[in-house]
Amino acid sequence: MIRAIRACKTAAEERAVVRRECAAIRTAISENEPALRHRNMAKLMFIHMLGYPTHFAHMECLKLIAAAGYPEKRVGYLGLMLLLDERQEVLMLVTNSLKQDLNHPNQFIVGLALCALGNICSAEMARDLSPEVERLMRSREVNTKKKAALCSIRIVRKVPDLAENFMALAASLLKEKHHGVLISAIQLCTELCKASKDALEYLRKNCIEGLVRILRDVSNSSYAPEYDVSGIADPFLHIRVLKLMRILGQGDADCSEYMNDILAQVATKTDSNKNAGNAILYECVQTIMGIEATSGLRVLAINILGRFLSNRDNNIRYVALNMLMRAIAVDALAVQRHRTTILECVKDADASIRKRALELVFLLVNDTNVKPLTKELIDYLSIADPDFKGDLTSKICSIVEKFSQEKLWYLDQMFKVLSLAGNHVKDDVCHALIVVLSNASELQGYSVRSLYKALQAYGKQGSLVRVAVWCIGEYGEMLVNNVGMLDGEEKITVTESDAVDAVEIALNRHSADATTGAMCLVALLKLSSRFPSTSERVKQIVARNKENAVLELQQRSIEFSSIIQRHQSIRSSLLERMPVLDEASYLVKRATATQATISANKHAPTVAPGGLKLPNGVAKPTSAPLADLLDLSSDDAPASTTTSTTTPNDFLQDLLGIGGVSTSTAGVPSTASTDILMDLLSIGSSPLQNGTPGQESKPVHAVPEAIDLLGSLSSTTSVSAETKPTRLVSQGMDLLDGLSSSTSVSEKTVHPSITAFQSTTLKITFDLKRQPGNPRETTIHATFTNLTSSTYTDFIFQAAVPKFIQLKLDPASGNTVPANGNGSVTQGLSVTNNQQGQKPLAMRIRMSYKVNGEDRLEQGQVSNFPSGL
Repeated sequence: MIRAIRACKTAAEERAVVRRECAAIRTAISENEPALRHRNMAKLMFIHMLGYPTHFAHMECLKLIAAAGYPEKRVGYLGLMLLLDERQEVLMLVTNSLKQDLNHPNQFIVGLALCALGNICSAEMARDLSPEVERLMRSREVNTKKKAALCSIRIVRKVPDLAENFMALAASLLKEKHHGVLISAIQLCTELCKASKDALEYLRKNCIEGLVRILRDVSNSSYAPEYDVSGIADPFLHIRVLKLMRILGQGDADCSEYMNDILAQVATKTDSNKNAGNAILYECVQTIMGIEATSGLRVLAINILGRFLSNRDNNIRYVALNMLMRAIAVDALAVQRHRTTILECVKDADASIRKRALELVFLLVNDTNVKPLTKELIDYLSIADPDFKGDLTSKICSIVEKFSQEKLWYLDQMFKVLSLAGNHVKDDVCHALIVVLSNASELQGYSVRSLYKALQAYGKQGSLVRVAVWCIGEYGEMLVNNVGMLDGEEKITVTESDAVDAVEIALNRHSADATTGAMCLVALLKLSSRFPSTSERVKQIVARNKENAVLELQQRSIEFSSIIQRHQSIRSSLLERMPVLDEASYLVKRATATQATISANKHAPTVAPGGLKLPNGVAKPTSAPLADLLDLSSDDAPASTTTSTTTPNDFLQDLLGIGGVSTSTAGVPSTASTDILMDLLSIGSSPLQNGTPGQESKPVHAVPEAIDLLGSLSSTTSVSAETKPTRLVSQGMDLLDGLSSSTSVSEKTVHPSITAFQSTTLKITFDLKRQPGNPRETTIHATFTNLTSSTYTDFIFQAAVPKFIQLKLDPASGNTVPANGNGSVTQGLSVTNNQQGQKPLAMRIRMSYKVNGEDRLEQGQVSNFPSGL
């Protein structure tokens, strides 16, 4: 049969052979031919391993087990273990046969029964047959005792209450000489410790002395061929004993003290030139770190790990690094002694070892060694592999930010990192650097000169370019006039034209990067105010981008050109140096944002095709902080500005000193191409329509050059409520118009509330409002009310919509719904129907919560939305 199956060239041929064999086996079963039963069972086991069903022959296993001969029983028990598991009802019929075979005079048949029981034993079988297993653990036969001990492990796992029946037997087996019995007994003791605290205390009192004796005997034993592995006497027994010692000694000072001497002996006498010896040493180190060992013994263990780091085997070095990371919490000083070796591992050719060593170095850093360790890491940064530079850069930046004791050292290290690996530095790190520069007034001249020199040498590093052009734009006059020279700093000669050249080169080199290009344009605009002699040249450079393929740069070019040409009177005040940023509040906001991101990533569910399932409060990630610095929310082109509160990640308001500006744009569609300049220039009021009431403007997708961006600063504008949405940009409009205006805006279209879901326990209502200027978008205010007398906790609302609908969930007001309708939880949703008028809104919802600690789940479909949404 096996030869025929292996000769098949296609799956269809194989299935035909298997069907033919199964038919023959069924015929033999129906004719009840005992002579062929064990051969048929062997065939069925092979067919089962190929993945074909064999349930029709389960009873044949029981018939073979009930047979008198050993060959039949052997095949029967093998089939039982392979074809059946503890969940099969047929297994109940085999209990009596197992009991008979456990009492059989032939030790080999007893061994078969113990082996089967140890593999498929259920809780009921464990209770019925545990007396027989206990009796067999006292047998004179070594193999029977070993198998009975292993079988009892399965019994204890299935029925932990039976652990007390095996405690004394397990302790007595530790006095045996046969290593197989000893390993089985130690495994049983380990399982007993996990199953019962009483067993743990019993074994602490009665087994420590025996374990120490076993470990001493096997360590000092002479050569024994049956147990020798590469010159090491039975390393498997070594490791099992050490693991059990670790469990018994954990949290028990008396047991730990009794083990100290033998652990020191194993740690010093074991040969580390053999792989088996290294395995024993590693387990010994784990045991020393896990028990209440003396400080000297811990230092010995860490020194062993230090030797592992010099081993040529990558696996040994990797496990040593892992263990040292845990050892830092126990004895950091001892780990510090191996700092040099660990630093060498950071430069290893193996990527896994590099990453693990870098994490260990990060844990080793403290106030006393931060400078030499940082120097070593930065020196390696210049020659590190590109794939590793990202991790290395991130760790260096974290170290510098966490342990910097003086701002000058912090700035020097960050400038080096930006120069060597600026393309790998994250935006939030650059923003933190800008905040520090804003507050370090005495170092601003030094910083802009250092960044200017770095920009000349490392102009291809993206993050360096962004920070450098920002500094040149803000502190360009310090660069040209050598203001704020430090002791020992060399003067550099930089003209006004040189400063403009540096920014122009950066703009041309990084024209494809919208963020960098936008920062360069802002820097040029500011330099035109700082250096009036360069104003005409700056105007020409800025004007080149009026037809840029990147809409963001095109818009900025048009707006900035207008500022330079037509608004000389207000340009100097408009382009003043940024106010000092509040470093303390920024650090608090950054920590809050980081924590929120970690929490969101931890709880974010999988997004299924055709729908979006998000728990309460998980929204689309915000833009990177440096993009927010320039209001570059390019992935949110028609960004909604209906909120009047400042989000924690709105770094633009911090950098530009806006603070608390509340804009109301209801009834006016907001677009990135119209509000970005106002945000950049700290203008407090919304741009409003300047056209005739009742007349709808045509859509304007780019700002025409003819539009006066900074016209009359004293005009008053008004927008009346219209049934049709009005467009924001119209001919003759001025983006800086209406600084002192009092404006009125049209209201949203409000629909009646609907009951989206109601059961005997929960009621959900939706308040619907259609967004002005975008009839496809509907804002939903959901209210969840508890109709029962029990409070709902851990409440989570989830929703899914068809593919043609876009869904966004805002954070919920809470996760506890009070009982009896005494309060409610609310949550905002926003849905955009991309096929409005063709297909109606549809939504499936699911609510999960806990009642007195018990999980509950409700779900339904919302199909009663008003028509036209």
